[in-house]
Amino acid sequence: MKTQDLFLTRREMLSRCGMGMGLVALTSAVGDTKVLQAASANQAINPLAPKQPPLPAKAKRVLHLFMNGGASHVDTFDPKPSLSKFAGKAIPITLKTERRTGAAFPSPFTFRKFGQSGTEVSEIFSNVGGCVDDLCIVRSMYTDIPNHEPSLMMMNCGDVRQVRPSFGSWVTYGLGSENQNLPGFMVLCPDGLPTQGNQNWRSAFLPGTYQATHIDTRETQIDKLIENIRNGFTTSPEQRRQLDLLGELNRSYLERRQNDALLEARVQSFELAYRMQMEADDAFDLSREPEHIQKMYGEGLQARQMMIARRLLERGVRFVQVWHGAGQPWDSHDDIRANHGRLARECDQPIAALIKDLKQRGMLDDTLVIWGGEFGRTPTVELPDLGANSGMVNGRDHNPYGFTMWLAGAGLKKGLVYGATDEFGFAATENKVHVHDLHATLLHLLGFDHEKFTYRYAGRDFRLTDVHGQVVHDLLA
Repeated sequence: MKTQDLFLTRREMLSRCGMGMGLVALTSAVGDTKVLQAASANQAINPLAPKQPPLPAKAKRVLHLFMNGGASHVDTFDPKPSLSKFAGKAIPITLKTERRTGAAFPSPFTFRKFGQSGTEVSEIFSNVGGCVDDLCIVRSMYTDIPNHEPSLMMMNCGDVRQVRPSFGSWVTYGLGSENQNLPGFMVLCPDGLPTQGNQNWRSAFLPGTYQATHIDTRETQIDKLIENIRNGFTTSPEQRRQLDLLGELNRSYLERRQNDALLEARVQSFELAYRMQMEADDAFDLSREPEHIQKMYGEGLQARQMMIARRLLERGVRFVQVWHGAGQPWDSHDDIRANHGRLARECDQPIAALIKDLKQRGMLDDTLVIWGGEFGRTPTVELPDLGANSGMVNGRDHNPYGFTMWLAGAGLKKGLVYGATDEFGFAATENKVHVHDLHATLLHLLGFDHEKFTYRYAGRDFRLTDVHGQVVHDLLA
């Protein structure tokens, strides 16, 4: 590298300092740092600045409750009495499954009707059942492949194989964030990373600033939740001056490298990390929640996650994904009574509290809430032949042919049950909804035409739904 590449000339120094003094004067005149950001010729436009969608929107933020591993629809939100009639017998439906399965396996849980809509919900989700009149339950979801890795990628990124940006990255790319002191896309995932790791919330070929910030909510102290959240070596003004100098050097380097996306993302990450020191402490401090709110959510990790999620949404974070079952997933190949029962006990009360909390604050009207996993589970019992279970013939294999997800909030019909699986719950048969259709519908509610919401990369216009997907207008209020 040449020596002159490392230093500013006297002319450049005076020119830039002069420009900076003019911008300081401009800031004091208008009193708006956003104007300064827009006016500065030396500062890149903030990629997370709030943006208006091209179409009228019902929703402005998203909360995705991800049940990792594939919750069983026939044990939660899709009752199938025929399984009891055929218990221990072969059912008249033959579909290829990942592992060998046998006879019909009735749910060990009872279902009952909830709310004015009279929707049947499993006993293990009785608290969520109490909110059923605010839910839009889709019982006819389906996906492409019956194993975790591709199904996780499909649900989160819209493709089973190729490197694609996640749904949350697309949303922050399109809408930015309403809080410039916190990431626009945050993932609350305790107990380590799930299958496929951070590919579930990657930005792929979108600029790196749209990738999620992962928070391990198993930790309770702010310093452990977010590493290096506090600077113990310099004062805030000193740190600001250091970052300004670093940013100037990085941008000079960036200009000579044709605006390399990875370097731009690194520059943005330095800025965001600095700003987070001012607000993250407050956002994650649950001791500031009133006692009656804490009691409503209950105790435990999932209660803490749901409260944090609401506080982040309340502070303008655009997309929050909350994972349940990263370490001990809903992947109940055996002992479904014990495993699904335990997992539901962990999250039933907190999820219901979150819906009620958003509703009483008026936030449910413009928040999209999504609940579900990457697929469902078979109505037939899994047989112990490939080692996925421990030899107990009381669990279910993966099922991509039919499963349930529910939605709530902005622009969605309330108290609706949409679509159906066959009488045993094996495959979607009525008003089928593919994952691409779900993504198209959610983007529509956020103000985007999924066919026109694209990003050009490698000579092609890419989109979340690839070349598929239809908006499911029957779900819309």
